[in-house]
Amino acid sequence: MMEPIVREGNVLAYVIRGEVMPEKTFFPTGPELELQVGFVVYPAGGEVVPHRHLPVIRKITRTCEVILVKKGRCALDLYGDEQQVVATRELRTDDVVILVSGGHGFRMLEDTILLEVKQGPYYGADEKERLS
Repeated sequence: MMEPIVREGNVLAYVIRGEVMPEKTFFPTGPELELQVGFVVYPAGGEVVPHRHLPVIRKITRTCEVILVKKGRCALDLYGDEQQVVATRELRTDDVVILVSGGHGFRMLEDTILLEVKQGPYYGADEKERLS
């Protein structure tokens, strides 16, 4: 199951449960999003033709993140622009969340390992606004 979490017409996040096994390629993120995340499905014997990506100048105005719960269990709190929690989801091992807009926080319900992917470079705490 993949769940978009929307507040006032804006996607805050996509939650993708670990048991999702798509039969064909699809990208839950739209082509306009600063970070593209998708499932690319290949049959046995298929291949990705060797390639490299050419330099492209992009303008990025927000930081999107992808979080994979490698191990454990946590509660994800999503915040709207009014800085109030608008949704909470429990995430478990192999679940993925794509954080698109608004704010977010995590509360660990057991020992947890998160794999985080986001645009860089990271300039430190000055990039963040604390919501609590």
